[in-house]
Amino acid sequence: MLNVTELSLLFPMIHSTYNQIDHSMNILFKSSMLCASILLAACNNNEQQSQSSPEQNTSSKYYQTKTPYQPQQDLKKYEAIPQGFKPVFTELVARHGSRGLSSIKYDLALYNLWKQAKAENALTPLGEKLGADLETMMKANILLGYGVDGIRQYGYGNETMLGIQEHRGIADRLLQRLPELFKIAATQPESILVQSSGVDRAVDSAKFFTAELIQQQPQLKNQVTPVSYTSLTSTSIPSIEDGGVDRFKLYFHSLNKDQDLVSPLSTQQQAIYDASQAYQKFEAEDVYLKNKLNDLAKDTRAQQIAMNVLNPIFKPEFLKKLGTTGYTFSNNGAYTVTSPKGETITEKGKGKNTIASAVDAAAYLYELYSISGGMQLELKDVNFDQYMPVDAAKFYAEFNDANDFYEKGPSFQESNAVTSNIAQGLKQDLFKQVDAIVDKQQSHRAVLRFAHAEIIIPLATSLELHDMMQPLPLHQTYNYSNSTWRGEVVSPMAANLQWDIYQNAQGTTLVKMLYNEKETLFKSSCKYAQYSTNSFYYDYLKLKQCYQIQ
Repeated sequence: MLNVTELSLLFPMIHSTYNQIDHSMNILFKSSMLCASILLAACNNNEQQSQSSPEQNTSSKYYQTKTPYQPQQDLKKYEAIPQGFKPVFTELVARHGSRGLSSIKYDLALYNLWKQAKAENALTPLGEKLGADLETMMKANILLGYGVDGIRQYGYGNETMLGIQEHRGIADRLLQRLPELFKIAATQPESILVQSSGVDRAVDSAKFFTAELIQQQPQLKNQVTPVSYTSLTSTSIPSIEDGGVDRFKLYFHSLNKDQDLVSPLSTQQQAIYDASQAYQKFEAEDVYLKNKLNDLAKDTRAQQIAMNVLNPIFKPEFLKKLGTTGYTFSNNGAYTVTSPKGETITEKGKGKNTIASAVDAAAYLYELYSISGGMQLELKDVNFDQYMPVDAAKFYAEFNDANDFYEKGPSFQESNAVTSNIAQGLKQDLFKQVDAIVDKQQSHRAVLRFAHAEIIIPLATSLELHDMMQPLPLHQTYNYSNSTWRGEVVSPMAANLQWDIYQNAQGTTLVKMLYNEKETLFKSSCKYAQYSTNSFYYDYLKLKQCYQIQ
């Protein structure tokens, strides 16, 4: 079976530039494959409201963490600001937007399989269509970001046009939500701090977000720091040196000595580094984790689900040959496309991703299906729904959710919170920014951070959000019946956590949290910190005490 944390899919490239993107394309969100009503229920952390699970959801596309982003609440329906309070600060942690495949893997392996079936006349009428769709996908991935301002290097791994739109939309709504705050920010130097993990798609998300702020309010350009985020040109590259990249806070799952020990570490950085090493050791060596993931991979339903996916595409006699001599397929070889300017561009596979069974082939096809919701602008005439029955999509989503639950989320009780300890530095920084306001040492009006699912999931876990962050006993194995944890809720594309900070004349400080732009309660044990009964506003000092932040 396949762990799909790092996959995606892509289709024919739209070659318009960033400035040609239509700000008002609300239809993109309306046509998203994601069922907003389900996520609205799941994102509500209110103790009085139970959460919906996918068993109750007949509309979910089961894209898991590849689900396209949708804001989960109309900003006009937010709870009113308590009387006498004004916004003084906001901070954001966001995942990059919808993207393409990380490299030429599953698409090329399936294409090689398809070509063999084609040569043997072993395709059904539906299977005949698959070849052109795979070619469209590979071409789109190879050219993804071609000619788009703000994409530093076109190709696999880049954000899609919908991914760009997702962050532009979040930026627009931030300005609408806090107009007074950004009016003040426009008068203060370096009042908007932007940071990312340094990985291309996170950097690009930050740039698109910032560009939207500047386009809507040009006076903010001189307030953004570092200046490397104020330009979409590929030569404007944020770095650790200019303060635009912070791997310890925004790439903490994968710190290493070659990149992160080149300079002496602070006490806090050393703690984060040590937690990262413990986490990476857990992922690579923990016996309990390996046993749990092996148990998941042995699911007896896998063969039948795979046949349900493949029988409509390939003839039975061909499927029986999969895995025998001459019928193992990998991402060997290459695929060549012509760019809009007439250049010949070739992408080579590494031969590391292999199809040796029907189970492999169907799981690979799910990888392509699962990202298709984020490819609505590139994928105009291709519909991967026809290759993936809903029950099969649910099966693969549940498997991938289980893997993410154990490797990145609450995990099992015996893991001793190793998956959330890595987020302690980022969590502390959220509080540190507010401390500066309380101490009258505020240097920014906004801090905007851009990262990855591997950052969002541990952070949400460490904050114990959504009433779904409980680990399971080791004797239980995650499934959709015994856990409410869902990747499409916790970390869809462009997932984001925002804290808005308010103060009154007496210096009382309040914090309100938005998760995917929905007002969200903090963990239930912090109920005493709510400013008033059932309010989403919290007394900051009481909240800090509740989370035992030093």
